[in-house]
Amino acid sequence: MHRKIGACSWIFGDTDSRKIAQFWQSAGLDGIEYNPVMDVNNAREAKRIFTDHGLAIFSLTPPDADISIADTLIRNKAVDCYYWLIDYACQIGAPVISCHGLVGRIAAKTHTAEEDQLLLSSLISICNRAKSSGISVVFEVLNRYETHQIRNYKEAKALLLSAGQENLALLLDSYHMNIEEPDPARSLLEAGTSLGLYHVADSNREAPGRGHIDFVSQFRALDDIAYQGPVILEINAPGPNPFSAIKGTNTQDIVASYLSESVSYLRKLMKDKAA
Repeated sequence: MHRKIGACSWIFGDTDSRKIAQFWQSAGLDGIEYNPVMDVNNAREAKRIFTDHGLAIFSLTPPDADISIADTLIRNKAVDCYYWLIDYACQIGAPVISCHGLVGRIAAKTHTAEEDQLLLSSLISICNRAKSSGISVVFEVLNRYETHQIRNYKEAKALLLSAGQENLALLLDSYHMNIEEPDPARSLLEAGTSLGLYHVADSNREAPGRGHIDFVSQFRALDDIAYQGPVILEINAPGPNPFSAIKGTNTQDIVASYLSESVSYLRKLMKDKAA
């Protein structure tokens, strides 16, 4: 099955949309998961830039906001950030926004049960606002080094069932699954139609093929569940600090080469599977 391939824009750091579009086009990507700045007014300009380069806007990366903290003021501001993202999605033409907790908070500040309930409540509010705008929401499952909540498919499935929102699905990521799932391909199979988006990076978060992840089995699982969405690369240059895209002065050159390498790798994988 031919699958469209995109990449997250944040992997280039704080870079002008025109430069991102040029790199994406040169790599042969079909589209983008865009990480917008907090300025709704630039949405239409960004859309024009990506469209001019033949790139679809697959989804939007969320703000790093704490939607499960007990502090009401902070939590409400975090939810407001997602409301802003939904408005931005409408203007730029993105059909999907992703959602997760505050990246890097790996322990509860009050009680886990309380924060889990607050996460659920915030997520329902975000889904309801998105639903009124015709936007879908995917909840991204992170790993234990990035979050203390929803770290694997089973926890995500329970969240999905508790939320009960028709416009809510899951985002599973090969890199995070490599850490948390006993059998990532099995998790994809079990997710089935609840899989709304699929992120790709190898076990070292570099380009597919540079680590030890079994992408053949994962792509076979995608075929088995008839996943119709894009494959979105979320790769990094080698180096410390997983929360920073920029690892050194040559980061963008490395990531640009990884993008081209990844597209070739994934296209060959999909072609070989179809043969």
